[in-house]
Amino acid sequence: MHIAEILAYESGPFISVEIIPPRRGGSVQQVHAAVESLLPHRPRYINITSHAAEVVWQEQPDGTFRRRVKRRSPGTFGLCAVIKYKYGIEPVPHLLCHGFTREETEDALIELHYLGVENVMALQGEEKYARPPRTDRTVNHYAVELVEQIINMNHGRYLDELTDAQPTNFCVGVAAYPEKHYQAPNLAFDIANLKRKQDAGASYAITQMFLDNRLYYDFLERARAAGIHIPIIPGLKILTKKEHLYSLPRSFHISIPEPLAHAITNAQNDAEVLEIGLEWAYHQAMDLLAHGVKNLHFYTMLYTKPLLRLMQRLKLD
Repeated sequence: MHIAEILAYESGPFISVEIIPPRRGGSVQQVHAAVESLLPHRPRYINITSHAAEVVWQEQPDGTFRRRVKRRSPGTFGLCAVIKYKYGIEPVPHLLCHGFTREETEDALIELHYLGVENVMALQGEEKYARPPRTDRTVNHYAVELVEQIINMNHGRYLDELTDAQPTNFCVGVAAYPEKHYQAPNLAFDIANLKRKQDAGASYAITQMFLDNRLYYDFLERARAAGIHIPIIPGLKILTKKEHLYSLPRSFHISIPEPLAHAITNAQNDAEVLEIGLEWAYHQAMDLLAHGVKNLHFYTMLYTKPLLRLMQRLKLD
């Protein structure tokens, strides 16, 4: 089922989650344990992150260097099959612009189509991968171009003209940024980019994590005023350790409200931080639900215990 259909026809509040594949050499049992722990709470879909390949130069005994290309966390597509066919939950793999050619993207979409995966998230990707010049048409530079490529395939238009090309059937999600994308000069510019992604064919958006609901409500109001009508799903994160005060703003370009930052700073240890984070997430979630939000999206990685505790309090099932 398309995520857009789930969002349209689900009557009550529900959750979705984002997980990451295990690091190279890690055990898939981590994923099984995470998904199985959530089954009683019926997540309607699970996003699976993807990472572009990293280039590593290794010095050889003769003094020359050998170029190695490897993925830090391979396995996104394999996990999609597990989640869909073992657990009966819709998987949503991330597709990235950075680090992938348009030809590689087309191959990935064909593989997903063969697997019966019908939902994807179209994202620009991690900035650490060098961006090719804008004249390079072998890559998608921005998420809107990736959306266009996916929608073209839905219409049977592939990169090469193919006889009797079969159309795909992907529902496309995109990212939204209540505090604006860090590369955007201002929020209005960023909202205009979201409008372009909608107009290119995106069916819904999931926000970057935020910790102040006013940011989400203000963003939603401005987005609707700009003509954006697709669902915009709030993304939430439960803070569990002091390091989050620094790592989350650094990695995700978000702000942490002063009362929350003050409470975490004064916590004696990470066990106290977890209790603070749970209380904050509970009030965030309850406020969103009171405002009519029916899909809460949680960034869990593979650590689901905090979310399980939160779900006991929310009583959504």
